[in-house]
Amino acid sequence: MLELSLASALWPVAFTLHFLALAQAQPSWQQYVRSPPSNIVHPKTILSNYTKGNIKNADGLVTGAATTVFTRVSSSDETPVLVVDFGQNVVGQLLLEFAGSANGTSQGFPGIRLAFSEALEYLTDRSDYTRSDRADGNPPKIVTTGTDQVAVKNRQYTWEDQWGCEYDGQVCSDGLHGFRYVRISLDALTTDAPYASPGGQVNISSVGLRWSGYLGTPDTFTGWFECSDANLTQWWYDGVYTLDMGTTIFSANDTEPRDATSPSLLGKLVLQDGAKRDRDPYIGDLAVSSLTSYLSHDTSEASLNILEDLAAHQRADGWIPPASIVNYELTLFDYPLYWITCSWDYVFYTGNTSYLDTHYLVMLKILDTYYPAHTDNATQLLVRPDGYGDFAFLPRPGSAAYYSALYVLALNKAASLAEFYGQPADAARWEARAAAVSQGFQNTLWDASVSAYFDRKCDGCTAHAQDGNSLAILAGIANATTASAALEYLAGHTARFYGNAFYDAGGDVLQNGFSDRVYAFISYFEAAARFESLDAAGAISMIRRTWGWMASQDPGITHWEGIGTNGTKYEAADTSLSHGWSTGITPLLTTYVLGVKPTKPGFSEWTVNPVVTNDILWANGVVPTPHGPLEVSWQQNQTGKLIVTVHAPSGTTGTIGDPGVGGEKVQVSGGRKTVVTLG
Repeated sequence: MLELSLASALWPVAFTLHFLALAQAQPSWQQYVRSPPSNIVHPKTILSNYTKGNIKNADGLVTGAATTVFTRVSSSDETPVLVVDFGQNVVGQLLLEFAGSANGTSQGFPGIRLAFSEALEYLTDRSDYTRSDRADGNPPKIVTTGTDQVAVKNRQYTWEDQWGCEYDGQVCSDGLHGFRYVRISLDALTTDAPYASPGGQVNISSVGLRWSGYLGTPDTFTGWFECSDANLTQWWYDGVYTLDMGTTIFSANDTEPRDATSPSLLGKLVLQDGAKRDRDPYIGDLAVSSLTSYLSHDTSEASLNILEDLAAHQRADGWIPPASIVNYELTLFDYPLYWITCSWDYVFYTGNTSYLDTHYLVMLKILDTYYPAHTDNATQLLVRPDGYGDFAFLPRPGSAAYYSALYVLALNKAASLAEFYGQPADAARWEARAAAVSQGFQNTLWDASVSAYFDRKCDGCTAHAQDGNSLAILAGIANATTASAALEYLAGHTARFYGNAFYDAGGDVLQNGFSDRVYAFISYFEAAARFESLDAAGAISMIRRTWGWMASQDPGITHWEGIGTNGTKYEAADTSLSHGWSTGITPLLTTYVLGVKPTKPGFSEWTVNPVVTNDILWANGVVPTPHGPLEVSWQQNQTGKLIVTVHAPSGTTGTIGDPGVGGEKVQVSGGRKTVVTLG
């Protein structure tokens, strides 16, 4: 029931105090922003437990009070080592301000070796990742052997970590790094003689970083979020910071080394896959990372650049490459479908409908040429061709539920775009196909014995996967009954203290440990499915376990590519601990807890329908739209009703609440505020 009443007397005290804080000069949400204040970032501390050898004034690298002096008389002396902690994950080129060197041996100038790591547990005398670790090119792009090298000259100068070698194949550096910790030692590789020496004296007056990501300071935010749960609020901004680390200008010298450098992307703003590793813009990642971008900063250009570049490399059979890696030839079966869903997101969130003028035929070719050629006519389900993988390179050929559920979602979103674009015949054809695939999906993959969808239907296939079940709900394949049952099954068989695993126990038949591995990327879809099914408690529990676990572990703040058994980094040192596809908490909280969605391109029509638990007392925020900011706040009164206040841009139309259960469609003009009580 709706009441057009402010009911301010019933507002909880916490909400009143919150809005008193908003009256202060600095909006309260700004305290959660993680960005450094400038493009030059300085370390927070020296880890004294890791300092060894002859080092004078080690703290000077942080305090700036005195020059730090490394001394090693001979190579038989203990190697001087110290570890600098930047306090949180950062990305860019390291800067060392040298105040000179002395006493190098006949082998050359005194050498400095640098090893970087995102997590302290993987900090050794070798970086947790360098570009050379994946240098498969022809010829291989091998530059370093695990550390970055400096031959320190006997003069004052600033050294900046750039990719390449100071001498012909010797004294080499990897360039850009994503890291929290850097190990600095007075040492040199034997292969760097005669230019660098493992002994002598080196004077360093400062350490810094030239930030390479998007500098997301408070003044750059076009959208924001805050709620009564400070942890949830903080993780929203942590998602933004994680994405900011990978939002950058595409550059040949810091891109994924496996033939990903693309002339058509050079110099353009993009959303990279990860900050330290897989630095290439993948289309599947945009299903999450673009939403984080649209809701926080004016960086939609980055998503557009990727969508357009991959469309320009569409194959004759309609397939679209997932990224520029391997010269646009990495064969992933699912990613062309993400190109469609991400195109829908781009049009609906930015309002750039001219995008369809250029790319509508690309979508047509994906759906009417490529995927029909890989369909089982008996079941209508997609069949993955030999030699193709998916988002996690899973060993599951055939008709996996995930592929067909994503297909239905893409067909329905494409139909929505076609209807808007004045192509009703295409819309009707795609809707009919989505219905046929949905029926085949239900008939073939529903496992009545556990009330969830099989991952695949084949001899010995007993697994039930997070991706297939979650996307079946979001795509509308599951009805209310089957959706609730599938989510109940997942909660009972995949819940871990660090999130929900992407397989039940049957997944271990595919690969040992799959039933304990958590992908925040796929968890985004399960949480969204829970919110859509009005299981807010299940969604919030999963969010707190998944993103809360990452926040509580080193390096803190940033979101990991994957979580392994017992909450470990799932690929050990190689794990990317700042990965844009894992930032789903940001769109989840805005879309469902704040409750804002576009229902027409550019938010010309929108809905505000919060789906919340009793322990979240209030939320407020701004969603950027082409028409101006859409401001929303709500609070629970003492009877549990939600008092929702919406200040929408002029000329837009919105629905507050669920029209199916008593919501009200509200025409907004002239910036009028509308207050509605739900419950």
